[in-house]
Amino acid sequence: MGLARNYNKHIKDDVSTIDFSADLTDEENLSPKHRRILYLLDRCFDCICDLGLEHAGTGALAKYCGTSSANLFNNYFNDKDEIIVHCCARCMQKVEDDFMSRAPQNPSEIENYIMTMPYITAELHGKKYRAMYQIYSSPKYLDEGKKFFDGVTKRYTEYANQLAPKLGLPADAVQGLIFIFVRACVHYAMFENEEYLKSQQKILISMVHAMMAHALQPSK
Repeated sequence: MGLARNYNKHIKDDVSTIDFSADLTDEENLSPKHRRILYLLDRCFDCICDLGLEHAGTGALAKYCGTSSANLFNNYFNDKDEIIVHCCARCMQKVEDDFMSRAPQNPSEIENYIMTMPYITAELHGKKYRAMYQIYSSPKYLDEGKKFFDGVTKRYTEYANQLAPKLGLPADAVQGLIFIFVRACVHYAMFENEEYLKSQQKILISMVHAMMAHALQPSK
């Protein structure tokens, strides 16, 4: 689609090198203008979450940013599509990082994580998940969604490799559990279907117990 590769025809070349969904821990080292762009992306995503994609026009986006449409598009972004692509990828990676920052660090924490995390993420991020699905299920942004979820798969695989030795489980098993659990949490955050969630929690806990029992068996 070419929506987000030439980051801004108006902005200096150094700003055009920003990876808006990159490691979020280094923002304090960015220039003031870079940080301003990230702030604007966050506010634009808030706008989409509150109003829905269909009502988040250029005027509404600018209002949420506390500026004018002219300033937003003459000094920071090329167009609305560029904003939508970047703000969704950036903000959903922030949600993803928050999700995994709460992950269990030893086997005794796994069951509590499975039982509590869906409610935490629904409360904190439900609107964000709904906005993400509005955007990435749109034919206009579907290719960008595929690229984003390729990155999600890679990052969750890295998380699994980090967690596996702490939990005493094989990395591929942890990866599978993460994929299943994230899907359960996202579904609950979007639709708050308690019966659907509880069934998933029950089977996930059974799977974990079976895997842990197998891991503790002496090798033959």
